[in-house]
Amino acid sequence: MSTTTPVNGASAATTSSSSNKTPTASEASDRFLKLLVTQMQNQDPLNPMDNAQVTSQMAQIQTVTGVEKLNTTMTSLGANLTQMQMLQGAGLVGHNVWLEGNSLATGNNGVTVGGYELTSAAANVRIDILDKAGKVVDTVTQSGMPAGRQGFTWTAPEGTNTSGMTFKVTATSGNTAVGSTAMMLDYVNAVSTQNGTLKLELQNKGSVAYSAVKAIS
Repeated sequence: MSTTTPVNGASAATTSSSSNKTPTASEASDRFLKLLVTQMQNQDPLNPMDNAQVTSQMAQIQTVTGVEKLNTTMTSLGANLTQMQMLQGAGLVGHNVWLEGNSLATGNNGVTVGGYELTSAAANVRIDILDKAGKVVDTVTQSGMPAGRQGFTWTAPEGTNTSGMTFKVTATSGNTAVGSTAMMLDYVNAVSTQNGTLKLELQNKGSVAYSAVKAIS
């Protein structure tokens, strides 16, 4: 008796586990069709099943099956999209990108670069260069600037540490202020994915979403 008890116990456990398993949409569809056929074969000829009810039940089970297939397809598409984004993002490594921000990018010979985007044309644009403490150390002016994305350069005095320096843009057209958004240039060191979102690892700003990139240079 003792030798058969574990086997029966295991069988019972397996049966219990199987009964608790949630059927897939395909299994549920098969069960429904079998039950429907059995019910139709054994129905009362004088009181047959309502055709509208049968059609409604079949439509419901088809909907469940369709949703499961759609979910599987969308999951596959999501994985493929992430791989495509990684391939696209890899092409940005080693390039400069423009994104919102007011940090100055330092180039060769002390020349720094920045940019901005105007909502409409501006007669005058004032760009204040700020040190780490936020103090204005110099000003760059531009005139007759059209709407859209614009750039500027500023040459720092010899020996100036430009690390951490920022800028502020003020644009006007006559006495009317013109909306502007500061744009910064940054270097792409690497790319990565996080929760299905492509991330760029930038030299100065750190990790940002791929969607934050406004232009590539």
